[in-house]
Amino acid sequence: MKLPHLLLLGFLSFICQASAQKIIELQSIPTPPDIKWDRPERQYFSQIWQTDVVTNVSKPTLTAYLPDPSIANGTALIIAPGGGFMAHSINSEGIWVADWAVKHGIAAFVLKYRLAPTGEDATAEFVQAVGDRENFLKRVGPIITLAIADGNAAIEYVRSHAAEFGVKTDRIGIIGFSAGGAVVGGTVYEHTAASRPDFAAPIYSALRQADTSPVPPDAMPLFIAVASDDVFGFQKQSTEMFTKWNTAGKPAELHIYEKGGHGFGMRKQNLPSDEWIEAFGAWLKSHGWLNQ
Repeated sequence: MKLPHLLLLGFLSFICQASAQKIIELQSIPTPPDIKWDRPERQYFSQIWQTDVVTNVSKPTLTAYLPDPSIANGTALIIAPGGGFMAHSINSEGIWVADWAVKHGIAAFVLKYRLAPTGEDATAEFVQAVGDRENFLKRVGPIITLAIADGNAAIEYVRSHAAEFGVKTDRIGIIGFSAGGAVVGGTVYEHTAASRPDFAAPIYSALRQADTSPVPPDAMPLFIAVASDDVFGFQKQSTEMFTKWNTAGKPAELHIYEKGGHGFGMRKQNLPSDEWIEAFGAWLKSHGWLNQ
């Protein structure tokens, strides 16, 4: 007899959660006139990647997911999905991470940074393009600069609107996956006081190989995770970044999982990499970022 009442409560809960989302248009550096998008932004299911993707992002946005005020802890997490700068893997590297964050009292913001213009199926184009590294970098290189600027703009926006979102200006972090991890790396090395992340988590990150940039004097704590069987070899860049931070006496934690491949995100594969999100939560807790 109580079933209709429970269904109503569940429906109302869904409505409340949906209404808590807010899409924010970011003001970032302008797009050069030679980069043009012929197709509108689009979300669809990629048969190649077996997940939902967003493509042809020409204007950067944040989608806010806010926790219940009763559990909110004042920490904010900006989430940058991966996808080779040609798509956003929006679920396992975006929305599902935001869901986890909200359940732990964190205000989450999924960042859609600008992507390279693509056609009908960006994931098919990526598979074809990535085999030719030189031409691929020529295609996405100008976009990387824009994407990093979008990451900085996201941090700056959340910090300047901290009171509105119920977060503290010194508890704003960023996490990114693969190409999104390169956005994280860009904000770590290149930031102002307003756009500096208080903590950063590059996950199987497409960091710049053999990066000789010095550790910034205001280096923030890092959480790094990758699988040793990453097909793109990003375990090397991850290890190098950890070593640089560790050598400089800066706080950093590195997890290299024996199995997990590339792009594991929040997907459950019954592999060691499934545990990364619990390790990330424990790391946040150790720094006090889960405390109310």
